Amino acid sequence: MSAYDTPITLRLMTEHDLPMLHEWLNRPHIVEWWGGEEERPTLPEVIEHYMPRILKAEAVTPYIAMLGKEPVGYAQSYVARGSGDGWWEDETDPGVRGIDQSLANPAQLNKGLGTKLVRALVELLFSDPLVTKIQTDPDPNNLRAIRCYEKAGFVQQRIITTPDGPAVYMVQTRDAFDRARSAA
Repeated sequence: MSAYDTPITLRLMTEHDLPMLHEWLNRPHIVEWWGGEEERPTLPEVIEHYMPRILKAEAVTPYIAMLGKEPVGYAQSYVARGSGDGWWEDETDPGVRGIDQSLANPAQLNKGLGTKLVRALVELLFSDPLVTKIQTDPDPNNLRAIRCYEKAGFVQQRIITTPDGPAVYMVQTRDAFDRARSAA
């Protein structure tokens, strides 16, 4: 069994993960799509931004993706309705969750791990019966992310404008998730 046959699990991020996350957020393959060159965060900025999430003072839940005992990525989920800062202002369903994630190691890209990570996150979120839909919003030029989401069961809806610019609005509903599970 290869390492890539091992399931990805998600654990809640802790304060001890922040230096590792800081290093990940400064890797070129992550900077390209998350933050941009001009926004490479310092460790104090990462601590200031992510510590409220760890302490549950924010509605964003941060996770570390694990491949066996190896941390391989970051993921987060949040309640879309009322998320603020110009995000999802028209959302009225309290059961909608938004997600974001990234793999830490560029050598692990294009090997199916991103899809496994997204599927693990979807499975975790839909284990809550109150969750009705999961949405995400990759950059239209991030074809690797779009394909990853599609392989994980997401469907492109339309191009939207977000506070970060244009994005592909993609969703997976509980009904589609349940149908796919019962067909498997």
